[in-house]
Amino acid sequence: MHLFLKSLLLAFVVTQIAIFSTTIFLHRAASHRALKLSKPVSLAFRTIIWLTTGIKPRQWVAVHRVHHAYTDVPGDPHSPVLEGFTAIQLANVWFYRRAIRTPGLVERYARDLAPDRYDKAVFDRTYVGLGLGVVILFLVFGWEVALLAAAMHTVMYLGLSGAINAIGHSFGRRPYANLATNNNWLALITAGEGLHNNHHAAPTSAKMALGPRQIDLAWPIIRLLVITKQATIRHREPKFVNPVRINKGSFA
Repeated sequence: MHLFLKSLLLAFVVTQIAIFSTTIFLHRAASHRALKLSKPVSLAFRTIIWLTTGIKPRQWVAVHRVHHAYTDVPGDPHSPVLEGFTAIQLANVWFYRRAIRTPGLVERYARDLAPDRYDKAVFDRTYVGLGLGVVILFLVFGWEVALLAAAMHTVMYLGLSGAINAIGHSFGRRPYANLATNNNWLALITAGEGLHNNHHAAPTSAKMALGPRQIDLAWPIIRLLVITKQATIRHREPKFVNPVRINKGSFA
């Protein structure tokens, strides 16, 4: 039991590090240009993403931009409205991988993120990154904890990523005029990503908490990066793409 609990705690920590890196670097900075990170900070986030997820940033960015271009209509790569809640919650990674195999999709939607020398030498080697991540855990915590924590982290990260797309387009509040939803409890464990309705209303906002009692745990980190001159914010105030329609009690 001690081994299980230790592995579970380690997996949770690693998953949260990956989630924070995903939302700050892949989502807010790379996909929407909501903030600009310094080169050292960008490199640090790329390394974390490589070690914890193996994701190639340009592929993630391309799929996400397609999602915004075709939200919940034919063409959306991972919509529970089109594919069903269970399919997206349990197999979101399959839909992601199906999308990146679409000829020309990455080149069209992530043309600003062409592979650089770091990608060619290091970050495009997905399994090397994942393997090195496990090796680091092994060297620090031992092989049993490393393998168990790595397996748990995989389930946690994929489960939370699926929940952002599945729950975030199915259940929750819709204070703005779009089909995404806000769930504060989900935002608490996904570094603000559960405020999905807010995000679709103002996708270039670096802050996802736009109302009282909303939780965006990534925002204090972004503010710290700004204060230390390691990041700059694109907009001081949210730029809404849809008309605001307040309806505090709406539930899907």
